[in-house]
Amino acid sequence: MKRNYKVLLLMVLLAFASCSFTTKTFDDSDKDKLLIHIIKNVLEQLHFDPIAMDDEFSEALFSGYIETVDPLKRYFYESDIKDFENYKFTIDDQLKVSDITFFNVTHERMLKRIQEAKSLYKEVLAQPFDYSKDEVFDTNSENTAYAKNRKELKERWRQQLKFSTLTNYDDIFTQERQAKEKDPSYVMKTEEAIEKEAREATLKSLDIYFNDNIDDLKRDDYFAVYVNAIVEEFDPHTYYLAPRSKEVFDQRMSGKLEGIGAGLQKRMDYIKVTYLVSGGPAWRGKELEMGDVILKVKQEDEDVAVSIVGMRIDDAIKLIKGPKGTKVTLTIKKVDGSIKDITITRDIVELGETYAKSSLVEKNNKKFGVINLPSFYLDFNDYKKLNAATDVKEEIERLKAEGMQGLVLDLRNNGGGSLPAVVDMAGLFIEEGPIVQVRSTAKPKEVLKDKDKSITWDGPLVILVNEISASASEIMAAAMQDYKRAIIIGSKQTYGKGTVQNVVNLNNVVRNSSSGDLGSLALTTQKYYRINGGSVQLEGVKSDVTVPGRFSFIDVGEKDKQNPLPWDEIDAANYTVWDGYFDYDETIKRSNERMRNNEQLKLIEENAKWVKSKIDDTVVPLKYEAYKSANDLNEMESKRFDAISNYKTNLTFTSHAFERNLFESDTTDLREKRERWHQSLSKDVYIEEALNVLEDLKMSYTIKKVATVKD
Repeated sequence: MKRNYKVLLLMVLLAFASCSFTTKTFDDSDKDKLLIHIIKNVLEQLHFDPIAMDDEFSEALFSGYIETVDPLKRYFYESDIKDFENYKFTIDDQLKVSDITFFNVTHERMLKRIQEAKSLYKEVLAQPFDYSKDEVFDTNSENTAYAKNRKELKERWRQQLKFSTLTNYDDIFTQERQAKEKDPSYVMKTEEAIEKEAREATLKSLDIYFNDNIDDLKRDDYFAVYVNAIVEEFDPHTYYLAPRSKEVFDQRMSGKLEGIGAGLQKRMDYIKVTYLVSGGPAWRGKELEMGDVILKVKQEDEDVAVSIVGMRIDDAIKLIKGPKGTKVTLTIKKVDGSIKDITITRDIVELGETYAKSSLVEKNNKKFGVINLPSFYLDFNDYKKLNAATDVKEEIERLKAEGMQGLVLDLRNNGGGSLPAVVDMAGLFIEEGPIVQVRSTAKPKEVLKDKDKSITWDGPLVILVNEISASASEIMAAAMQDYKRAIIIGSKQTYGKGTVQNVVNLNNVVRNSSSGDLGSLALTTQKYYRINGGSVQLEGVKSDVTVPGRFSFIDVGEKDKQNPLPWDEIDAANYTVWDGYFDYDETIKRSNERMRNNEQLKLIEENAKWVKSKIDDTVVPLKYEAYKSANDLNEMESKRFDAISNYKTNLTFTSHAFERNLFESDTTDLREKRERWHQSLSKDVYIEEALNVLEDLKMSYTIKKVATVKD
């Protein structure tokens, strides 16, 4: 299989080598034009489904780019947009001849508007906010038109800044009340003083944001945004890596980074924590949690925290990350609405904790195993040295040595990774046969097979997935489902990413270039298909047992992205369904019945709907009493969902012998990491049901095998 994958990659590289990118000459001052020329040709010749650069493309690019550079509509005027619209249907013509006039016009105007914005926010923050005034602010800029004049734009800045300052105002007011409750003799600050202090904090944050972030951006940074707007019209997974971005990409691929070990995502004006790296500084601190919103960031050598409300995600990350040993203080808003400061000491974040890990659990005198796999990782320089398939195989052998009778493979939140790793991993559970089909444009399909007849685990198998399980995770789940080798438990469907990407170093394209580092382009070169011929593109993998989850009502899948490739199908591969003694149909039926009556899952579904309603409610009050009442109501409503995190099973999870031996000489807090993981497993209703299914499968196996022997 590994050879097949290399053949596919070689085909891409050969096609790339045959491209002619030297038909034009560019001098050193034309680096931007050279970059456009190269990328246009790479996309045309290597992208799986290249689209025509015509008027329709031009119109879509125009809208997407303008929305990207001014998402909150606080820079450009309506007149600016009308000026830009002169290029709405000619950007395609410009790109064909490597003309960047549209970018130059919008870029120059943006720089001018940024300078004007500096005056606007200072004017706004020079005047007190009236928090007794009954008014609201819509955080969804799609519901707002561009300002017609400076007066309208200043009013927009006023509303946005009042909204941003409201959290500061509430923080100080709350602290003052608490101080008074603690000490009746304490003299509280006046409302006027609190308002001024809150407004000054916002002013300080914006000064830092513009002076230390916006003003630091170079033309190359802006141009990279334009290039990405171009390539993202082809599909959501084709993107340009500017030299600076490529450095970050390489760092991530190396498995190490310096920071706090948290994943961040921007939602409207807020930066939200999406995950914590197990073993990282934030994880060890036990204070930062998934779902927390980061409002402010303060460095250890600074007196004033910087508000990151409304800040670009890249700029926010720059403030939060930092060298090992330095401290950063984050002001966070918890899911329940409470606000607190936490200090984290940055460290080297070892992504090794995102590797495969396993646990044993005993249920009704039967031992079962759980393997958690966050990604299908590998070492690109040496596959044998590090890959997910080999690690999972080792974990299975260790679990088998202690009497495992059924296995849960947890692929929830697994965004995918290595194609060879997933093919090899699927081969651990079948004798031999096709795992996935891959197709490139105008080329015959390639069937990637497991050719190793050995089976590492032939017992009951359950795979857990959710809406975030993507790519290689979907290949794994789909193959096991098509073979009827495993029961899939999880979301209505997985993410729905059925495409394969390759990264092309653009510096290798140009001969004798003196233009400096051109960066790289990740582009979609292939689509993959299930062995039954269907694609997971857009549709994902549909679970055998569907259960609600936190993402059930949120738009997170491929179908919710801009410009996804369409769903299609090809001929099925030649494969034979697993010949086992397990009664899958009856087991699935019993599980579905249990899930319909599970109170914990009903509460999880209610919570998912409630969260969705809060996301959809983009109109926020700017009157303090209304703001406070809304927050208090949210906090009160959220309390009914406390039972979700308080849920406990009667199951106890333990490490296998190999890992227990490591505890004795461990210096990486491995024991603590596993204890915390085991504790979370014991509160996991999905794991609980997966073990019920394994028990049913084990029982059906025994009954059917006995019946077969008697016959």
